Amino acid sequence: MTTHFLTDTAVLTGRTMRHVTRSLDTIITTAVTPIALMLIFVYVFGGAIDTGGGPYVNYLLPGILLITIASGISYTAFRLFMDMRDGIFERFQSMPIARSGVLWAHVLTSLLANLISVVVVVGVALLMGFRSGAGVLSWLVVAGILVLFTLALTWLAVIPGLTAKSVDGASAFSYPLVFLPFISSAFVPTGTMPGPVRAFAENQPVTSIVDAIRALLAQRPVGDDIGIALAWCAGILVVAYVVATITYRRKIS
Repeated sequence: MTTHFLTDTAVLTGRTMRHVTRSLDTIITTAVTPIALMLIFVYVFGGAIDTGGGPYVNYLLPGILLITIASGISYTAFRLFMDMRDGIFERFQSMPIARSGVLWAHVLTSLLANLISVVVVVGVALLMGFRSGAGVLSWLVVAGILVLFTLALTWLAVIPGLTAKSVDGASAFSYPLVFLPFISSAFVPTGTMPGPVRAFAENQPVTSIVDAIRALLAQRPVGDDIGIALAWCAGILVVAYVVATITYRRKIS
C-alpha cells in the first residue's frame, strides 16, 4: 500500500511539475514581487532604517523569503481549483490510484516551485550585497525552517483550492499572508512600533520565524525564537493538514 501511494504520488507530482515548467511565469511572478520589495526597501528606505548595524539587506532577507513563499502558495490553490473545476479529480477517482496522492502531488509541487523561487531571491540578495558567515549546519536549519513553513502554508492553501467558488477566491486568500510580514520584525525592529502594533508584531508567527532565521544567518544565539518558530510552523501544518484532508474527503465522497 505504501509503495502504491509513493508511486502514484511520484507520477502525479510529475504531472503537476510539468504544468509549472510549461508556465515558468508562475515562478518568475512569485519571485518578482519580493525582489521588487527588496530593491525598494534596500535602496530607497534602507538608509533611513536603523537596524543596529550591518547591511540592511542582511536584516531584510529573512522576511523577504517568507513573502516569497506566501506569494507562491497562491498558485497551489489556483492549480487545485482548476483541477476541481475541470473534473480531473473525478477522473482520478475512477482510476486505481491512491486518492491522497492527488493532494500530495500538489503539495510537493508547491514545495519544489517555492524552493526554486527562494533560491532566485537569495541569488539576487547576494548581488545586492547580502553576506553570511553561517556554516553548513546553520544553512541546513534555515532550509528546514523554510521547508516546514512552506508545507504549513501549502496545506493551508489546499483548503481554499478545494472550496473556492472562483479563481480569484482561490488565490486571494494569500494576500493577508503576504501582508503579515509587514507587521512583524521583517522590515524594522518591533521596538520602534507603537504599543498595540508592537504587541501584535511580537506575538505573531512571522516575527519568531524571521528572528530565528536572521540569528542563524548572522551567527548569533537563536534563543527561544527557533522553538517558537518551529512550534508555529508545526501547529499551522497539523491544523491545516487535518482540515484540508477532511475537506478533500467530503469533496470526493
